[in-house]
Amino acid sequence: MKFKLIISLVQDAYTDVIVDAARSAGATGATVITSVRGEGLEKKKTFLGLTVAGQRDMALFLVEEHLAANILETICKAGEFLKEPGRGVVFQIDIEDAIGLESQVKALKASLEKDEL
Repeated sequence: MKFKLIISLVQDAYTDVIVDAARSAGATGATVITSVRGEGLEKKKTFLGLTVAGQRDMALFLVEEHLAANILETICKAGEFLKEPGRGVVFQIDIEDAIGLESQVKALKASLEKDEL
């Protein structure tokens, strides 16, 4: 099997929403890294040296290649990333090798076999 890594940077209020959406689209799990920081086109506003912005999380999804595009689009819709600038971003990269995914591979194979019937 070939895999893609989907990386989503999202406002923390939407983390559970996008993880649930990704699972409904076929993702078998996620890793969430909390309180990441980034800047886009517009600089963050500060007050007395403290950044006035909500926290962001990074959600990582290692998914089967054929499911990746649909999962990526589902995350975008669920997080409403196109609604306004700074809402979130999601992208995917190819994975050359992955070890430790035996349980996910079994689940994916069973799901693919069920879809073929």
